[in-house]
Amino acid sequence: MKIATYNVNGVNGRLPVLLRWLHETAPDVVCLQELKAPQEKFPLKAIEDAGYQAIWHGQKSWNGVAILSRGHEIQELRRELPGDEEDTHSRYIEAIINNMVIGCLYLPNGNPPPGPKLEYKLGWFERLHAHAAELLTHDVPVILAGDYNVMPTELDVYKPERWVDDALFRPEVREAFKNLVDQGWTDALRKIYPNEVIYTFWDYFRNAYGRNAGLRIDHFLLSPHLKKRLLNAGVDKEVRGWEKSSDHAPTWIELSEE
Repeated sequence: MKIATYNVNGVNGRLPVLLRWLHETAPDVVCLQELKAPQEKFPLKAIEDAGYQAIWHGQKSWNGVAILSRGHEIQELRRELPGDEEDTHSRYIEAIINNMVIGCLYLPNGNPPPGPKLEYKLGWFERLHAHAAELLTHDVPVILAGDYNVMPTELDVYKPERWVDDALFRPEVREAFKNLVDQGWTDALRKIYPNEVIYTFWDYFRNAYGRNAGLRIDHFLLSPHLKKRLLNAGVDKEVRGWEKSSDHAPTWIELSEE
């Protein structure tokens, strides 16, 4: 089973890229972030014509998350991260697909630090930490996939010395990610590529993609049930080079059947 995560950076503006990638790679499940579209503007017909059913939580101009599934029913569980009833950002959606709980998330950026945006990011991380711990207590297969806006280590960022004060790389943000993983989650890409340079994002500026000046900020965290089922993982880097593509590339894992 192939499961992917992809920050599309505008689902309608990047729809031709998304549909081409779906056609060429045919993942079974896809988590999308940064839809940048209100609920009623999600391109459901095009997604269905591509062979997928979908659930989504849109938001005008910003944020937005979705889960697509090909061949498996989607049972929606929630469309918000618990812990803050006043949080109106569309950043989390969760469903059961093929006997797995899949959480699709778009963690806040947090820039510029210090200030309220970084505080919101760290607070969101605390809520995610609490919810992830709760998911583990249910003793079922769980995947938390999406754009975490965190480079966990220096291996995950081109020229890390340039990022020391950025909210994607600050010590407290990296510590929050580490604390999450230490609950018992497996960072799938690092499981497959423990020492390799592997990126999922390249800025639009300064020929970052051409120079491979990237970041690894899109992650799959797997619960203990799924660690032993992990067969492969990777990044469809070439998609980043397509015309009018997102600044992220699709990231994926392959799982064995039980």
